Amino acid sequence: MEIDDHKSKNILNDQFSFVILTYNEEMHLPRLLQSISELNAPIFILDSGSTDSTIAIGESYGATFLYHPFENHPTQWDYALKNFDIKTPWVIGLDADHIVTPELRERLANFRDKDHQDINGIYFNRKNFFKGRWLKHGSYYPFYQLKLIRYGIGYSDLNENMDHRFVVPGETVIWKDAHILEENLKENKISFWIEKHNRYSDQVAHEEVERIQQIRLQTVKPHFWGSPDGRRARLKQLWWQLPRYVRPMLYFTYRMFFQLGILDGRTGVIFHFLQGFWFRLVIDIKIDEIIQQQKKIEKTDYHKKNEVPKFIITFIILFPLFYYFNIFYFSVTNPGAAHYNAFLASHLNYIRGLRWLLLNSSAQILNWIGFAAITNEYNLLVAGHGVIQLVYSCLGLGVISFFAAFVLAYPKRWKQKIIFLIGGILGIEVLNIARFILLALFWNKRDIRIIDHHTVFNIIIYVVIAISLYFWVKDDKPLNQIDAAN
Repeated sequence: MEIDDHKSKNILNDQFSFVILTYNEEMHLPRLLQSISELNAPIFILDSGSTDSTIAIGESYGATFLYHPFENHPTQWDYALKNFDIKTPWVIGLDADHIVTPELRERLANFRDKDHQDINGIYFNRKNFFKGRWLKHGSYYPFYQLKLIRYGIGYSDLNENMDHRFVVPGETVIWKDAHILEENLKENKISFWIEKHNRYSDQVAHEEVERIQQIRLQTVKPHFWGSPDGRRARLKQLWWQLPRYVRPMLYFTYRMFFQLGILDGRTGVIFHFLQGFWFRLVIDIKIDEIIQQQKKIEKTDYHKKNEVPKFIITFIILFPLFYYFNIFYFSVTNPGAAHYNAFLASHLNYIRGLRWLLLNSSAQILNWIGFAAITNEYNLLVAGHGVIQLVYSCLGLGVISFFAAFVLAYPKRWKQKIIFLIGGILGIEVLNIARFILLALFWNKRDIRIIDHHTVFNIIIYVVIAISLYFWVKDDKPLNQIDAAN
């Protein structure tokens, strides 16, 4: 692209400056800058990272550039007004796809601050084009935008995410016959339009959710008989009160028939459908998605707050219950005890069954690896080595009580709990069998004062349990998170 050198023009206009937002606007910027070049006004361009010839084009017209990463249009305008070194009493804010018409240019050429001391803002009239067609109907014309504002008085409305506007206190006037043309040539490719408005729908949906939650308010005072922005603010209030999913159809019908959008021809009808119905419907869908997601998060947070005390209380109840129940059951199934129960001792004695299983499993393994091992109800004897006696404390029921209480108290699905509980108990007893085998082969009773094998085993087993529980808790989601995801 050839770039004419316009730097030789002297800047004589001390009444107003132009501020323009750009991002890869080599297609549009020459049109705009050419349309305002005769006004010889200072030009300030806030760019958000153009990679084409936008900056070179702007500099050829003597523009001053600043860079600011794009968040949304209101924040870009706010940054521009606060960071450019503007010396003129007035500022005109334009987008790169605008064009200043001859009649507006003539008005600006004759504009003097001294003639407008009683006002702080001037509205221009916009003509919007889509795929080369002027959208004359469907509420798109006339369309007044506050573009000329008194510098230091006017500001960007940060209570909007997409519908960016300037706000001024005090009086404003409307130049009805002074037009700016807005035509984004990139939107001639419909995929670009859809992609852009999909991004916009995210911004508007989040904004409207915040308005529902009353954490975002309107800056412009709503008033049907006020300024153009005041009337739009009132219409927005009505829009927010309409039921979602119904309002897109109502709005499209209003634009088509009451605002005569149907007269804009096939291209115009396509635009009014996309912008008035499709875009608004997507916003409503995204609003519901955001609200549902927030409810899930709130539900999860609520459960998280209540899970910890619930888990602690349940664990504190279950652990002593399991622990002392085993001790109690041992006493009622042990001959000679004060509360001995012969029936339980003979038919439901799980403690004796566990001891039998541990002793015989240990003996069988020892026999498999070449040792001669025999057992009775309490003892394991290995020929040529020694004998060990399995008392109650050797069975690991205290450790199992701790493990079972933790697993059952933790907020997971019961299937996960049962599988991990069974696997954990089996793992504890496998380690117990390994202990018995090692003790039968190597333990010497004369070392009892030096080595307390119960303490050593408990330390090892609790370390193993702690590591296992850590990965079990970390690896999967608690119950409330699973429910929230479903």
